[in-house]
Amino acid sequence: MDSQCIINDLQTLFDGDSTGHGVEHSLRVWRTAMRIAEQEHCNKDVVMLSSLLHDADDYKLFQTENYANARAIMCRHGVPQVVQEEVITAIDSVSFSKNKERKPATIEGCIVQDADRLDAMGAVGIARTFAYGGKKGRSLDESLSHFEEKLFLLNDLLNTESARKIAEQRDRLLHEFYEEFLAECRGER
Repeated sequence: MDSQCIINDLQTLFDGDSTGHGVEHSLRVWRTAMRIAEQEHCNKDVVMLSSLLHDADDYKLFQTENYANARAIMCRHGVPQVVQEEVITAIDSVSFSKNKERKPATIEGCIVQDADRLDAMGAVGIARTFAYGGKKGRSLDESLSHFEEKLFLLNDLLNTESARKIAEQRDRLLHEFYEEFLAECRGER
């Protein structure tokens, strides 16, 4: 399976996205998922497809049913039906808002969930938080509340040891940024 064909479709699908959930996010999740997959016994084709397509039907961006966008892309590129179902199972377990502390049933789902959560951490996660908040008309303080509601929880919810190692620096940066932001707002720095 050629990932570039999927990427081309994603570029069209996410054209103009400024929420932090666009094609750039999908590519980062894909690269991280493949990095984690190197350390795990898994179906790398399912990891590749799931990581690239994990937001193709995100309810925050699209009003689709039954993963219509992901299925259409896979059909267009001849992905066998059995693989499509494995991909959909993995995608269905990724979303933080839908799954919170639920661990995916497959290693492929665990890897993609970890990669997606890692992209919400660190410098990129901070940037995405404020990009999404701005797009939704949220104040800086409202966006900052996302740290306590979600970002600070992610480190403890990772599934694989590989992801936990990657998360160490990212989690530390989230906390340092948060404390610095608050100190500056209070006029302490």
